[in-house]
Amino acid sequence: MAGGSGTRLWPRSQPHMPKQFLDFTGAGSLLQLAQQRLQPFIAAARTFVATHTDYRVLAHQQLRIVPARNILAEPSARGTAAAIGLAALHIRRRDPQGVMAVLTADHLITKKREFQAALRSAAQVAADGWLVTLGIAPSRAETGYGYIQRGAALPARGAQRAYRVVRFVEKPARDTAAKYVASGAYSWNSGMFIWRAERVLEEMALHMPELYAGLKQIGAALGQAHAARTLAKIWPQLPVETIDYGVMEKAARVAVLPVEIGWSDVGSWDVVYNLLPHDAHGNAVTGQHYSPDTRNSLIFSGHRMVATLGLQDMVVIDTPAALLICPRERAQEVKLLARMAAPKRTPEKPKKKTARPVVRKPALRATTKKRKRA
Repeated sequence: MAGGSGTRLWPRSQPHMPKQFLDFTGAGSLLQLAQQRLQPFIAAARTFVATHTDYRVLAHQQLRIVPARNILAEPSARGTAAAIGLAALHIRRRDPQGVMAVLTADHLITKKREFQAALRSAAQVAADGWLVTLGIAPSRAETGYGYIQRGAALPARGAQRAYRVVRFVEKPARDTAAKYVASGAYSWNSGMFIWRAERVLEEMALHMPELYAGLKQIGAALGQAHAARTLAKIWPQLPVETIDYGVMEKAARVAVLPVEIGWSDVGSWDVVYNLLPHDAHGNAVTGQHYSPDTRNSLIFSGHRMVATLGLQDMVVIDTPAALLICPRERAQEVKLLARMAAPKRTPEKPKKKTARPVVRKPALRATTKKRKRA
């Protein structure tokens, strides 16, 4: 999935170049890294990219190894449920029993071998009809992530054991998150899923009938001359919903596979700070930065020198588009600034109607004489 807007990483992440297409580590864009860590386990020919139609060319430029027909262009943003449903249609068409892994283009995973091993184990559980999600061992009481409560262990399948999901909890308060972490019974919701394509479509038919009805029409047109027209017609009518709320929180056979894969959701500047190497003062710097006493801050500038005095735990992102300065602890709120800075659409003024000249026709002259009164 590569269709997000990445507003929490504004101003580097912009509508024309969102975060999944940006390089934060010097090793390639997040999208390129997402595809590289699948090789050779999942071949490029069996990799699909679900993205907005505006990014279709950009996605193909960054992933030349992936066939152009595998870049699935969504006419508009309709949520992860619709995006996953569209990909499931294409995969089921190629292989009715195909197992699909729904992965994200805006995360970092440093343990490639462990990640691929987790996918192998999850695929075996998914072959038994389970909807599997990868759960991340929480390292802190994070309030920006969803949590998954584990239940009874499932029969061993592969090298790693999966557990029945008891419930999903969306972004709890800090005290609640701390209790979850201390209990040892919860995982972070990574947003990565493994299942048979046919199974997730069955669950959509059961829990999201309106979405499934639209997907069914789109699926029937695949491979036909009118496929693009059908997608353009039906897609805007699909309900906007996440896969978590639409399916995962309602389905019966849902499992979680706890993993240790070096996972990071590159969702805020504070996360980027933690990912990058730090200098002797605890600063993560990209570009030129001069300071005698700035500490534990993220400094980014790709086009000019940045000088600071006395900053502590701050974020400074200097781009040609805008300059962002904020405390690291408020990095999650940057999306509010992105909304404020977004170009305002002014309603078009109604065109004034041009008055048409009135042409008065000359009065007709009487052709008969009036009768004289008697």
